[in-house]
Amino acid sequence: MRQPSPWSPRIAGGTAPLFERLVTALADDIVQGRVAPGDRLPPHRELAWALEIGLGTVTRAYAALERRGLVKSVHGRGMFVALPAAPEPAVVDLCVNAPPRLLDTPLLQATLSRLASRIDAVDFSHYAPAAGSPQQRAMMARWLAEDRLQVAPDQVLLCNGGQHALSVAVATACRGGAPVFTEALTYPGMITIARHAGFDLHGVALDDQGMRPDALDRALHDHRRSTGGGGHTGGRPVVYVTPVLHNPTARSMDRARRAAIVAVCRSHDALIIEDDVYSVFAEPDMPPLADLAPERCFYVTGLSKCLSPGLRIGALVAPRSLADAALSALAAGSTMVGPLNCLMMEDWFADGTARMLARAIRGESRTRSALAHRLLPGRISPTVAPGFHVWLPMAPAAAEALALAAAARGIRVTPPSAPVVDMRIAGKGGIRLCLGGPSIEALTGALATLAGLIGSDHGDSRAADPVY
Repeated sequence: MRQPSPWSPRIAGGTAPLFERLVTALADDIVQGRVAPGDRLPPHRELAWALEIGLGTVTRAYAALERRGLVKSVHGRGMFVALPAAPEPAVVDLCVNAPPRLLDTPLLQATLSRLASRIDAVDFSHYAPAAGSPQQRAMMARWLAEDRLQVAPDQVLLCNGGQHALSVAVATACRGGAPVFTEALTYPGMITIARHAGFDLHGVALDDQGMRPDALDRALHDHRRSTGGGGHTGGRPVVYVTPVLHNPTARSMDRARRAAIVAVCRSHDALIIEDDVYSVFAEPDMPPLADLAPERCFYVTGLSKCLSPGLRIGALVAPRSLADAALSALAAGSTMVGPLNCLMMEDWFADGTARMLARAIRGESRTRSALAHRLLPGRISPTVAPGFHVWLPMAPAAAEALALAAAARGIRVTPPSAPVVDMRIAGKGGIRLCLGGPSIEALTGALATLAGLIGSDHGDSRAADPVY
């Protein structure tokens, strides 16, 4: 006689489709240990009856959980919580900030099969417009409008990923030695772009919502005085900012903070580069800066963080007055986005795959963020929206010691120096942990190891102090 399942069936709240909410509920209970590896799950029909839902909904949910490696079907016996996987590679990488692999092989193969019947050799026999075809730009504009930003299709420039879009924005805005202001701790990729382009970043103090408006105002005033007081030399000042899940500290701005940053930039006639690659995690009613200040804001986003890293398509929306300059900068650095990437984007936008993947990634982010907070209680800087990176604030020396100790145990973390623009202003350092890459099992082990290291001589009680 089969043993009954120890799992108490439930469905998570929210507005996502029913099967996704069932996936979220069961995934959370597995990660939280409410059901253990090897435990039997309710049979499909029994679960459908208990929750008063369709059998197809249960089938889809179990299939999604099996693709994620959380459950395993045993022929003739039923569905079980998956046992710990075979040992993974010796190194667990918490350094690369990418979403987990939720795109399964059958879905990808089905997409490519559909594309095979649509591909025209003409598409591979000439160069497409640098910014994408009118149809592709219109589809991206509709995608942006669903959640974030209402823009005309001719304002959207398609790029080879979000990093490329950021590079084009920098090349357009930062001309003639224009001063560039950003958070004292910022995205390491922006630091790399600045070094490559040969300009310095000016650090601005942060608080629990990211860049402080008063500190930005003071920094812009100080720079103007240092260059003669008659205005900014070398071009308009540029402010680079990440309002949603700031990298590395994972802080997000509320509506008042966004309005205050825009007001400071207007008072100094500063251009804004808004990095919104984590827009999939933004609150639906929270306007991007580009919506508040379209006349001066470059809006940067992409599909890699919200759908799949292999879909290398970014989007840049430039102010109308600088649209031609942005298009010239784009054409100088790239002739076009790859045709296969664009066809895949069109297919996923049209059949709902993109929306489904984005919802799944949001659900997975909640699961992994909850796991990190459970295993590192009181150590992680609090966030409004869960994403795929968290911040462990601590003194710079403690952060370096923890990074070295983690590496000795096969755990790679972002080097503590990587996001530093100006530690004197930041006041405190820390370590960014990227949660999306490893499996749940590997992530659990790595976080538990880090918790032990922080509690030992490699960390100290000051690690749990507020960030700023």
